[in-house]
Amino acid sequence: MQSSMRLNRVFARRIVATIFRPFSPRRTLSSGGGGGFNEGSVSDRVGPPEEVIDQRDKDGMTSNIGHYDVAIVGGGMVGMALACALSSMPLTKNLTIAIIDSNPALGSKGIFKQDGVPDPRVSTVTPATISFFQEIGAWKYVQQHRHAYFDKMQVWDYTGLGFTKYSAKDVDKDILGCVVENKVLHRSLFTSFQDTDIQKTIYPARLTSMTFESPYSSTVADSHPPNEQGISSGSAYPGDTSRKQHRECLAKLDLDDGSSLFAKLVVGADGAKSRVRETAGLKATGWSYPQSAIICTVEHNVENLCAWQRFLPSGPIALLPMGDRYSNIVWTMSPKESTDHKLMSEDDFVRAVNHALDYGYGLHPQSTFLGLPSDRFTWIAGRGTSSVSEYFEVPPKVVKVASERMAFPLSLMHAHNYASRRVVLMGDAAHTVHPLAGQGVNLGFGDASSLSKVIAEGIMTGRDIGELSLLKKYEKERMTANIAMMALIDGFQKAFSVDVGPINLLRAAAFHGAQYIKPLKRNIISYAMGEQKWPLFL
Repeated sequence: MQSSMRLNRVFARRIVATIFRPFSPRRTLSSGGGGGFNEGSVSDRVGPPEEVIDQRDKDGMTSNIGHYDVAIVGGGMVGMALACALSSMPLTKNLTIAIIDSNPALGSKGIFKQDGVPDPRVSTVTPATISFFQEIGAWKYVQQHRHAYFDKMQVWDYTGLGFTKYSAKDVDKDILGCVVENKVLHRSLFTSFQDTDIQKTIYPARLTSMTFESPYSSTVADSHPPNEQGISSGSAYPGDTSRKQHRECLAKLDLDDGSSLFAKLVVGADGAKSRVRETAGLKATGWSYPQSAIICTVEHNVENLCAWQRFLPSGPIALLPMGDRYSNIVWTMSPKESTDHKLMSEDDFVRAVNHALDYGYGLHPQSTFLGLPSDRFTWIAGRGTSSVSEYFEVPPKVVKVASERMAFPLSLMHAHNYASRRVVLMGDAAHTVHPLAGQGVNLGFGDASSLSKVIAEGIMTGRDIGELSLLKKYEKERMTANIAMMALIDGFQKAFSVDVGPINLLRAAAFHGAQYIKPLKRNIISYAMGEQKWPLFL
């Protein structure tokens, strides 16, 4: 009888706490259209919309802390892609999700001008990424804004000894990729996420600390992250095995606005300087390249329909189509050169770009192989490789710089582990790469796709989604794929940074091989498009 009365009192306290919970400044997404937030609206739930944990402090008072299945730290493109994927899959759409990001622009109702100058911050998304966006319902929103498909690409270097042209027709496809402004990708993902019924809350704050506690007790179970085997150094219920198993520790996230929340799984999607990675004690290895990249939007007198990349002594320069006679420049050079090019006059910069994409540093490659016309070697390429007989072309001239010029340093970084107990990393928090292949964000979207499926698998089999053995499945799949791509990109960066006769000849042989050998060309294209899991040598 007494136990029954105590149980009723517990239920009564929880009901009262739920009804009279205080409002908080957190932003809860509405399910209506418009792409914005409802801030402080009485008609929408403003505090934690999910289970409220009844946590007692030393004075016997209770406090309400949001309890979520998944807390995504970082609401950028990759973090939002995971949220969107989870909200669109039948097995995961009933999860509760918190997104922690202090960016005030997250979810703002800014209007994109379709006829305005494209932002210089763009991504080249692969067909595999496009398919992922279509699966999660985001690509239809990308199509409402400016985007530029391309089906051809030309790559050459300054020595003039060789070049390679790639065509989507070489692999029986319509496109090689699509260039999209980052803000368009992000807004499309957010809009798709908002349109779902999944329970979701935005915390406009920064993560300050992360501990591992039981939400049913004020006793700290483990003030440090578990080791790689997921074993905590302490317990909320020492000596009580049954209670330890029943009330397992969750991740408790403390934010810089004074709020806190519990989560079964914390996803670090907070960039190269990840606070999640730091607080979880996950180590990383990397180095800085002696290079910086300068980016900007430029304008032509004609439409650019091809992606161009030329390797120069100081690093590659890429000219990517943006539609409406605009292109995007990504130019790698030394830090001093990047500063000089950022500060030089527009006329001087235009001349420098055209020099780098035309006769600068060396002659144009000849459309011959071993001194013979390229069409004499169609027997090597075989039927169906249309680009083998195409001649070298000069990119369209740049006539104007249409945006500000931005410069940023380049580096490589890779986490030793992507997962620990209740914590997982993805995107730039797990790996960063050189931009020469345009694969960085595609690797991040691949992480989001893989992790969402692993979480769904865990739910289907009745497992804890923060269980280390489950998260290691994601780590194994993505770490292998990411390391392969990173090694390939880093190898290219180093190979094209050396100006020595024998190395130049080897690069020329590689260009000719990629141009004239059909299986090699098809393999390169399929791998770069994300439709082949491994490069040729694996």
